[in-house]
Amino acid sequence: MKLDSRMVRSFSVFTVLVILITVYLFFIRPSQLRWGATTEEMRRSMPGDDLVANPNFVATRAITIRGRSEDIWPWIAQMGFDRAGYYGYDLIENIGSKTGIRSSESIVPDLQHPKTGDLLPISKVAHLTFGQIEPSQFLIWQSEAVPHDGAFTWALYPVDESHTRLVSRIRLRYHWASGALMLDLFTEFADHVAVPKILAGVRDRVEGRVPESLASEATEIAIWLLAFVEFAISIVLVFRWRQWWRAWTLALGAGSLLMFALYAHTSLWIGAALGCGIGVLMLQLSRHPFRRSHA
Repeated sequence: MKLDSRMVRSFSVFTVLVILITVYLFFIRPSQLRWGATTEEMRRSMPGDDLVANPNFVATRAITIRGRSEDIWPWIAQMGFDRAGYYGYDLIENIGSKTGIRSSESIVPDLQHPKTGDLLPISKVAHLTFGQIEPSQFLIWQSEAVPHDGAFTWALYPVDESHTRLVSRIRLRYHWASGALMLDLFTEFADHVAVPKILAGVRDRVEGRVPESLASEATEIAIWLLAFVEFAISIVLVFRWRQWWRAWTLALGAGSLLMFALYAHTSLWIGAALGCGIGVLMLQLSRHPFRRSHA
């Protein structure tokens, strides 16, 4: 492969990344930062807003639940790693938990009375602490750092006698000059996926719905992995195929599929069909050796 050709291919890979990042920053991120929340809820002052100065990441998300605040509160109070779980992606969030891989499907009496200052494990290697707590009103998870660099608020706002809004707000300040930045960046992309799932998990338990099966959850995660692998392979093929723009197109498609699968919150079958379609197309194109670069 000639030097100028390698430069062109490298630049093409760079353009794919620029396109995907631009789409994320200007189209996906703004909507995900306010998933399910009304304009009023976005503007409303919430407990914990004063804990993190100059946050880089602020997200307010909400869901309507058929139930009173008193019905929802027990599920919020017991959340956490080594506690009742998060009611979201159990196969990821509960790995290594002492209470098992499955989030609780019932109220756990021993976990109903968290106190301000108590440690709150969020994984095997990280933890927060409980901040201010007002039963049936709100609960705050906060970092141990002083001043705080992260705060998560879960608040309940009655709509009428039988419906309540569960509102989540996260305020996070990035650690630009430390190793913790990698965790911050993970939160930047993963929080949009995790929190809506948690909110839906709380709603389903309060309303008596059957929680999503682990098989369905595993299928969704498999679609993410498939799109990521297809994207990585396509990037490699940009440098190997003679008609490299075909691989470039596949890379753009796989990257778009990954963002769609993560953030569209749509049917699994749509994501699975698109992922399989890209995979089949990749296999068909790879059967033609004359399309590979021999330089």
